[in-house]
Amino acid sequence: MAETPAGTSASTFPEPLLRLEGVHTHIGPYHILHGVYLEVPAGELTMLLGRNGAGKTTTLRTIMGLWQASSGSIRFDGREIAALPTPDIARAGIAYVPESMGIFSDLTVRENIVLAARSGPVDPARLDWMLGLFPALKRFWNLPAGHLSGGQKQMLAIARAIAEPRRLLLVDEPTKGLAPVMVRSMIEAFRALKAAGETILLVEQNFHAASQLGDNVIVMDDGLVVHSGAMRDLVADKALQQRLLGLSLDAHQ
Repeated sequence: MAETPAGTSASTFPEPLLRLEGVHTHIGPYHILHGVYLEVPAGELTMLLGRNGAGKTTTLRTIMGLWQASSGSIRFDGREIAALPTPDIARAGIAYVPESMGIFSDLTVRENIVLAARSGPVDPARLDWMLGLFPALKRFWNLPAGHLSGGQKQMLAIARAIAEPRRLLLVDEPTKGLAPVMVRSMIEAFRALKAAGETILLVEQNFHAASQLGDNVIVMDDGLVVHSGAMRDLVADKALQQRLLGLSLDAHQ
């Protein structure tokens, strides 16, 4: 059974920035999400974990409106967004970095960033901050993005998502297929984003990276949330890791 968030007094805990309640999603004839309940607190990094096919990517795409929820509620900053089109959800302050990254390979790094800033030129101070997070982008600023390595393309995809201030960043498997040195660079970049107060919902298959970054963790299985809590508690409980994920974090040290 999925864990439904317990009712608590608003005076005790702040309202989460994002809340899903009973969300079902169908893709054609397939019923993928079976009543998802989850919360993402503001200013924290929440990991979304689970075995392949658990429904993690579908959850992100449903939040973003790329796939329409069949039923249930998706509330962002107190506003119901389940029926909104994707452009309106983006304008509300949610950015999405898909596993495919979605960069323009024929355009330069600079042009990719410029296109991502829809409201005008990127603020110079923000641009300096972004290039501080991802120094490789500065080195390849005027090269076509298609010339970048896989890790550098991932960095560009994240930089595009934060070219303008966002309230929530959805990121799907940013370390997938990356060399260990690039994984370490990605971990450091997300630590810096956390330190800057960004709110992030992050799907990740590298459980070592997840343990290094997560404030909170949500685990899905077969289209349902089967566990939610503090990341440190999952890190400390190897039996729970085995039961929920089929392996322990130690296997990814």
